[in-house]
Amino acid sequence: MEYHKIERIYIVAFRNDIDSSNFSFPVGNNPTTCIKDIMETEAVSVKYYLSTRYLETLKRHKERHAAKGNGFGYEIRDIKGQAGAIVCGGMGRERNLIVDDRLTDFTPITNIKGEVNRQGIRRMTPREWARLQGFPDSYKLIVADTHLYKQLGNSVTVNVIEAIAKEIRKVLEGGKG
Repeated sequence: MEYHKIERIYIVAFRNDIDSSNFSFPVGNNPTTCIKDIMETEAVSVKYYLSTRYLETLKRHKERHAAKGNGFGYEIRDIKGQAGAIVCGGMGRERNLIVDDRLTDFTPITNIKGEVNRQGIRRMTPREWARLQGFPDSYKLIVADTHLYKQLGNSVTVNVIEAIAKEIRKVLEGGKG
């Protein structure tokens, strides 16, 4: 399966009177992190599991787009692989579906059409999205899930910005550090 990555551009600029010749963008330090590493340790609420009816809608939607030559549609990610880009709008939450077979009570707690799927297909939780974006578990997620998905989808990746900031600091402190 081909994974699409969204290219991010970070622009760093210094005033003319600051010698920035020693600035270099940091290189990632953990390319082997996979979805399994950021998954919830306990079974998650049934509300994150897709209904059979919704899964069928997603399949039909993907087939319609494929027939038109478009690659749009849901994706079930291998938990040993990497997550795709977090997209906040439209079908964003359906771009990083995973199979999590730990659910034991399939009784819906929200109003769904059909029943909860038995294949274990679910959305990643807001906490898992926060982990993907580099937020520590101590970061409080205090608004409704819908808002969290949007906020996290629009967020910068915390550890990338932190690493760039450290390199900027080295330049500003004259190479110390």
